[in-house]
Amino acid sequence: MFVTRFAPSPTGYLHRGHAFSALTAHRAAQAAGGRFLLRIEDIDATRCRPAFEAAICEDLTWLGLSWETPIRRQSEHMADYQSALTRLEADGLLYRCFRTRKEIVQAMTSAPHGAVDAFRSAPLPAREEARRMAAGEPFAWRLSLDTARQRLGGWQGLTFSDSGQTFTANPEPGGDIVLARKDVGVAYHLAVVVDDALQGITHVIRGADLAEAAHVQRLLQALLDLPTPAYQHHPLLLDAEGRRLAKRTGAESLRALRERGMSAAELKGELGFD
Repeated sequence: MFVTRFAPSPTGYLHRGHAFSALTAHRAAQAAGGRFLLRIEDIDATRCRPAFEAAICEDLTWLGLSWETPIRRQSEHMADYQSALTRLEADGLLYRCFRTRKEIVQAMTSAPHGAVDAFRSAPLPAREEARRMAAGEPFAWRLSLDTARQRLGGWQGLTFSDSGQTFTANPEPGGDIVLARKDVGVAYHLAVVVDDALQGITHVIRGADLAEAAHVQRLLQALLDLPTPAYQHHPLLLDAEGRRLAKRTGAESLRALRERGMSAAELKGELGFD
């Protein structure tokens, strides 16, 4: 059974780029006689708002899309992510990183090849770590790439399909990525692979800006013994200046399009979904 999803974060209003992605996934599910799910990725409580989630549902309904219920909201499933984190910790794949963002930037710029070197580190000596924890210093859980590579015997077995082509994952550019920290209980990559597995997602259809994320997510799938979906990273919509449409750059929202009288049919035609 073909199962895909559209997974926005309720940190603002949807724009044309989101509409293109949602319509692409929905059409693929219909063509395959499969299922289309809506997931709300709201783990960042400092930026996500219920009003934006309501607007997402309104915009998608306006586009003529429907999805299965109940909707999975990440904020309601933190125990699932904590379970995965606990497993990785028990397997010795994580370490506590107490460095600040400033310290990490300094470490990267002083590396042999400059800022192009991804951040890599290792656990602190037990006594130093205990001292810092007793002092209440904040830390992030980072995935040790060195340990992961040893555990898997290299990356050669980390293959995945993207738009029909087979790739071997290379998680190295991301360095020792953060999987959890104090302000956000779990990071994006870990939450996504857990969600996709629990929801039975067989096909991940999303923008090309997330193509590199597949490499890290494939690694996490291997470490957690989770299935690997097929990926399809579609081209991004660009503005008049050649930048990808984004909330932070003020891309015109679907809400604004509706308010100025554009119909869903007109927008679908504009996006190539006649």
